[in-house]
Amino acid sequence: MLVKIEQKKPAQFNVLPKIINGGIAGIIGVTCVYPLDLVKTRLQNQHIGPNGERMYTSIADCFRKTIASEGFFGMYRGSAVNILLITPEKAIKLTANDYFRYQLATEEGVLSLPRAALAGGLAGLFQIVVTTPMELLKIQMQDAGRVASAARAEGREVTQLTAMGLTKQLLRERGILGLYKGVGATGVRDITFSVVYFPLMATINNKGPRKTDGSGEAVFYWSLMAGLLAGMTAAFLVTPLDVIKTRLQADAEKQFNGIADCVGKTLKNEGITAFFKGGLCRMMVVAPLFGIAQMFYFLGVGEKMLGIEQKKSV
Repeated sequence: MLVKIEQKKPAQFNVLPKIINGGIAGIIGVTCVYPLDLVKTRLQNQHIGPNGERMYTSIADCFRKTIASEGFFGMYRGSAVNILLITPEKAIKLTANDYFRYQLATEEGVLSLPRAALAGGLAGLFQIVVTTPMELLKIQMQDAGRVASAARAEGREVTQLTAMGLTKQLLRERGILGLYKGVGATGVRDITFSVVYFPLMATINNKGPRKTDGSGEAVFYWSLMAGLLAGMTAAFLVTPLDVIKTRLQADAEKQFNGIADCVGKTLKNEGITAFFKGGLCRMMVVAPLFGIAQMFYFLGVGEKMLGIEQKKSV
């Protein structure tokens, strides 16, 4: 399958404005959806007790209990780390996809579906350098609130966990590699997600109405819709991979010895449905995150800041 993108691809690919666009897009997107992401993490990581008991029964119940025990700002636990690292993460992901699409397209601006998927996969591969430590710290900070609530309910003292304290602890105990716990599962999830997401988003985005400024870009609301639909689809398909990654990174009790062991024990103890825990919540997080991020990425703020004429991306 060949997709005609434009008459001729630009003679030059400007990396710097794309990095700026990606960073801005990531900050805005993650700020909007972070509370849902926290709920998703806690739902995925909760384990069913011997009598079927669980801390949270639904998305709404998790929201209610978190706000009741930790306050509104408890919904943003671990967000500082995520917002700080989302800038390079989104900059790498979105820019790398655009760059590889540019390099893999023909001079006539034609990109085959396999090459579009390859560009997305390479973008997913590159991002895990930042994504893995970001998600490890975020997940452990998010889950710390659940652990603290359970401890307080039992009358036990709880030490407040901070992102800096957690980082120092991981570096002290495991060195720099301690920040890359779960890198294999993160890579599998992110590469698979990107292989699905980017070609689908580009296909939908190319079908919509265009701006009147001569850039050839889709109007902002269509980019938002393309990101929403593609993000929703890709998020659902990789939910089992996200569950595995989340459990490995939040595994303070060292219950799992790698991806295969996590899959085996989860399947044995909780059944196949466990791999879709938090799936709806994940779709509710990823769809608006990528919709908002793609919309701001395509607004061309970086090009405007640097005084560069915005050209249509391949």
